[in-house]
Amino acid sequence: MIIHINDKPCEAHTGQLLLHAGQLNKSHLGYVCGGNGICQSCFVYVRQGAECLSAPSNIEKAFISEKLFAEGGRLACQSVIQREGDLKVLTRAEHLRRIVLGLNLPGFITYAETIGYNVRTKLPDGAGNLFERVRTGQMNPGDSLGKIGNGLFHASMFAVSSFMESFPFMQLPASLLLSGAKAVYSGTAEKTPLIERVKITAK
Repeated sequence: MIIHINDKPCEAHTGQLLLHAGQLNKSHLGYVCGGNGICQSCFVYVRQGAECLSAPSNIEKAFISEKLFAEGGRLACQSVIQREGDLKVLTRAEHLRRIVLGLNLPGFITYAETIGYNVRTKLPDGAGNLFERVRTGQMNPGDSLGKIGNGLFHASMFAVSSFMESFPFMQLPASLLLSGAKAVYSGTAEKTPLIERVKITAK
């Protein structure tokens, strides 16, 4: 199925986390904590197709206020695509960018008030939820670090993809660097003279 993240068509399938669909399609979805349900950087506004997603988890209920839920707020790391449909979401960063670029002062004030309200009212619940998950072993340190590493990998892929879209004339130099890096990583660079490596990566 095709979903839209910040109006970008993305391939997805049922049973998949919205976060993973965004990562695999190099969409601008935050994932600082790697999907541990802590940082809220993957917060999105569901503009259409809310019925396609799983019901809010206890983690989402701990971190998201009723006001934000009413605006379509969800955490992509907790939202599973349960059925096909016309699903469209905006990331928090893109939502704010559109408000600012549109010089929408009333919209900005409303946005700031809602976020401020969410922080004031949900911070204790969020902290309590995190403590309880650690206490009961629901959060494994090793698994959490693995998720963070995976999130950083996808974030770097998004950065490279965005750079290429913005500066297409840099595609050849970047591809040469990438090929060279792969050669070094695989060990072939140590066995091949520098001039030959340049010829290989240029092909």
